[in-house]
Amino acid sequence: MTSRTSGGEPSVIKPHGNRRWSRIKRDYELYLFLLPILILYLIFKYYPMYGVQIAFKDFSPSQGIWGSEWVGFQHFIDFFDSYNFWTIITNTLSLSFLSLIFGFPAPIIIAIMLNQMLGKRYKKFVQTVIYAPHFISTVVLVGMLNVFLSPNSGIVNHIITWFGGEPILFMADEGWFRPLYILSGIWQETGFSTIIYLAALAGVNPELHEAAIMDGASKWKRIWHVDIPGILPTIVILLILALGNIMSIGFEKAFLMQSDLNYATSNIIPTYVYEMGIQKAEYSFSTAVGLFNSLINIILIVTVNRVAKKLTETSLW
Repeated sequence: MTSRTSGGEPSVIKPHGNRRWSRIKRDYELYLFLLPILILYLIFKYYPMYGVQIAFKDFSPSQGIWGSEWVGFQHFIDFFDSYNFWTIITNTLSLSFLSLIFGFPAPIIIAIMLNQMLGKRYKKFVQTVIYAPHFISTVVLVGMLNVFLSPNSGIVNHIITWFGGEPILFMADEGWFRPLYILSGIWQETGFSTIIYLAALAGVNPELHEAAIMDGASKWKRIWHVDIPGILPTIVILLILALGNIMSIGFEKAFLMQSDLNYATSNIIPTYVYEMGIQKAEYSFSTAVGLFNSLINIILIVTVNRVAKKLTETSLW
C-alpha cells in the first residue's frame, strides 16, 4: 500500500503485522524479560490443562488419560446428587462472603487512617507491625491459634477462667471455625493489602485537599469527598477480583484447622476435592468438582466486571 506525502512523493504504508514485528525486533531485550514468565505459565499453567478431560472420563491410571472410558457429565451429576452437595456449597459461600464482608473494607480503613497520620516515625512503626503477619506461613499461623486457644494452656482460656468462665474448645467447636478463620485472615493479610491503597492515596492530587480546606471542609469530609473518590477505581478493581475468586477460598488454612468435630462447617470445596481426589483416589470425580468450581469463578468475574463497568465505568477489560 502507498500514500502521498506532503511533498507529493509516495510512501509505503506497512501492514499492522509488520509494524508489530518491527517493534518486537527493535525492543527484543524487553521481550526477553517476559520469556521466563511465559515459559513458566506454559509449562505449569496451560500444559496441565489437557488433564482436565478426566473430569469427563472414568480415569484409570493403567489406561491413562486418553485410554480411559468417556462418561460425559456423569461425575458432575454425581456431585450435584450427593447428600452433602448443598452443605459444601453453603460452607464455601458462607466462608467466602463473610471473609469478603469483614476483610475487604479493613485495609481501606487502615490505609486511610495511616494516610492521616502526621508522625512519620509512629506511622512507620505501625506499618511495620501490621505488615509483619503477612510473612508468617499458614502452618505457623494455625499453630499459633492452637497454642493461644488451647483449653489447657492457652492464654485466651486462662483469661476466660480467670473471669470465672469455663474453658472453650475453640479449635474443635464448629461454631467457632468461621470466626477464627476470618479474624485470623484479617490479622494476617490486612496490613499487606493496605500497601495498594496507600499507593492509590499517594496519587490523590494534594491541591484537592488544599481547596477543600480553603472551603472549610473538615477532615472527615475531605476523606469522604476527596480520598475515597480518588481511590474508588482501585477499590472497584480489587472488588471485582475478590468477587471473581469467591469460590476459590484457600485450601491450606481450612485443611489445617479442620477436625472431625468441626467438619460440619469446615468442609468446603477445596478440602472436599482433596478428600475425594487424594485420600479416596476418585481422580475423575474430584477433577469434575474442581472444574465446576473454576467455571463458577469465571462466570462470577465476567458478570461482576460487566456490572462494575456499567455502574462505575471502571473494569478489568
